[in-house]
Amino acid sequence: MPNVLLMGSTGLLGSSMGAKLKGSGCVVATLSKSGPSDITVDATNKIMLFKALSGQDFDVVINLIALTSVETCEDRPDLAHRINVLPAENIAAWIAESCPHAHLVQISTDHVYDGVGPHGEALTTIINSYSLTKYAAELAAKLVPSTILRTNFVGKSSAPGRESLTDWLYDSLSREEHIQVLNDVLFSPVSISTLCSVVTEVVKQRPVGVFNLGSSGGMPKADFDFEFASELGLPIKYMTRIDSSTAKFLRARRPLDMRMDSSKLEQSLGMKLPSLSDEIRKVALEYEQK
Repeated sequence: MPNVLLMGSTGLLGSSMGAKLKGSGCVVATLSKSGPSDITVDATNKIMLFKALSGQDFDVVINLIALTSVETCEDRPDLAHRINVLPAENIAAWIAESCPHAHLVQISTDHVYDGVGPHGEALTTIINSYSLTKYAAELAAKLVPSTILRTNFVGKSSAPGRESLTDWLYDSLSREEHIQVLNDVLFSPVSISTLCSVVTEVVKQRPVGVFNLGSSGGMPKADFDFEFASELGLPIKYMTRIDSSTAKFLRARRPLDMRMDSSKLEQSLGMKLPSLSDEIRKVALEYEQK
C-alpha cells in the first residue's frame, strides 16, 4: 500500500481525493495550512515545512495547493507566486534532500494553452499571472521524479466554502438568477470523480513527465453550461451567451481555447478518458442526489 502525502487536503479537490485514495488502499497523511489535517503547516515556508516533515517517509507526494482565482492572481502576482510556486519548490527540495525515492504528483492547469486546440503537451502559451505561476510550479516539480497533470475539473464541491463552476451554475439557475455564459472560450474538463480516479492510478504507476488530463472532445463553456442545465431540467432561459471580450466580470486576459489532447496520458496509463458529454451526465447525477 503506497504511503501518500496529500498537500492541500482541505481544498475543493483535496476534500474528494483523500477519500478516493484511502478507498483504493493508500495510507494517506493530509497536510493543510489550516483546518482538519494530519499535518498543519504553511507549505510556502520552507523551514517550517521541512520541520513538519522531519522524519517522515512517503512513496508519493501529491501537491494540490493552488490559488486558482485568475483575477486574484492578476491583481496580486506576489500572492500568486507565493501560493502557486513556493509549495512546489519547497516540497521538491524536501524530496531531493530527505526522501529521494518519493514521487511527486503536481496538479497543473489547462490555462497554459491558447490558440487552436486540442493541444499536445509540447507547446505552451503563457498569457496571465495564473498560468505563469502554475507553469513555474511545473518547472519546480521537474527537479524530482514527478507526474505533472495539466487539467481542469468540474463537479459538486464537498469542501465547505469552496464553490465549483457547476455549483455556481446550479445554484444560480435554481434561484432563477440571470447569468452570462462564455460562448468563445473552449475547454475539455474532467469531473472531480474522474480526476481522483486518474490520480489514484498515477499513484500506482508513477509515470514521469507532463501529461494532459482532459475529457475527449471539448466544447465552448456556454455549450457546457446549457448541456449541464438541460440534464437537470434547470431553466436555461436565464442564461445569455456572450463573448469574453464583452464580459465585465473578467478583468484578466484568459485563453480562448484550452482543449487538450490527452492521448499521451491514456497510452501511459492504459486507459480511455470519457467524453465531455459523458462527464456532464456524471456530474449532473451528483446534483440529482443532492
